[in-house]
Amino acid sequence: QVQLVESGGGTAQVGGSLRLSCVIFGDIISIDDMAWYRTGPENARELVASISSAGTTTYMDAVKGRFTISRDNAKKTVSLQMNSLNSEDTTVYYCNARIRSRTSPDIRTYWGQGTQVIVSS
Repeated sequence: QVQLVESGGGTAQVGGSLRLSCVIFGDIISIDDMAWYRTGPENARELVASISSAGTTTYMDAVKGRFTISRDNAKKTVSLQMNSLNSEDTTVYYCNARIRSRTSPDIRTYWGQGTQVIVSS
């Protein structure tokens, strides 16, 4: 069974930094795209940043220049370094990955449980 376990959420001050990490557990064959989402307006999940298996990254406009996504394929992790935080970054963040596993060889999308980020002034 595949599980994505997040860590690193918490509270930071405006202008501060936090680093989110997500570790993938399970009998994994391969990991394709990895990403971080967050709960946005009207509780819809919005894509914050993504990174392909080749290392190509994308970012939503609101975090460009402030957030950096990275991955370590050997450790099966994806991280999100968040700098220059502001109050609009306050929400729940979710790890996401497209994975082939030995129990589910067709590629599937998996989600972490979510981690709360609070930015206070």
